[in-house]
Amino acid sequence: MATILVCDDDKDIVEAISIYLEQEGHQILKAYDGQQALLVLQKNEVDLLIIDVMMPKLDGIRATLKIREEHSLPIIILSAKSEDADKILGLNVGADDYVTKPFSPLELIARVRSQLRRYTQLGAAVSCESQHIYTTGGLTVNDDQKEVQVDGEALKLTPIEYNILLLLIKNQGRVFSINQIYENIWNEEAIAADNTIAVHIRHIREKIEINPKEPRYLKVVWGLGYKIEKL
Repeated sequence: MATILVCDDDKDIVEAISIYLEQEGHQILKAYDGQQALLVLQKNEVDLLIIDVMMPKLDGIRATLKIREEHSLPIIILSAKSEDADKILGLNVGADDYVTKPFSPLELIARVRSQLRRYTQLGAAVSCESQHIYTTGGLTVNDDQKEVQVDGEALKLTPIEYNILLLLIKNQGRVFSINQIYENIWNEEAIAADNTIAVHIRHIREKIEINPKEPRYLKVVWGLGYKIEKL
């Protein structure tokens, strides 16, 4: 179904995750530190990456940062740490989701399915007579081509960033609460989603706004949520 790269310095964890995901029909590639993960990505087409935070040679955070320079595939961070700071750090450097060790196989499989579903939808060729293009000011989202442009310049967004932006620009002027955004994008109940959404909103602003501190398009409505301004 999909080619998934699993990267963890604990070989037992890599083997366990591989067994879970192979039972789902996926092809598994393996790496045991960040440097190996980069080499595997150079040589193979990978649909999703699961990577541990604490590893020798090149840790998961720095590896994710390097991977995001060239790849937009979904990335799920693994860590034995449960503090918000680690979760935010992973999201800050471009991860799409986060699973805390020890995790249940069902939770990990659900996260993988969710990320692959969004990634497949993002990259799928849509055949229809009329294009679904949403525009406000110089910002354009072409949902058939899965392209985002600002003033004619193409931007590279992760699947999560794209889906959040699409939700907001399709409903210009409407304010979505943090919980509404989370539940629309993740398709699950929002629990303590504030930091997760805030990180992705900041990343989107950094890409679509000339001055992210004074956004023209993606506005916060204090105490209520976020909206795309209708210009």
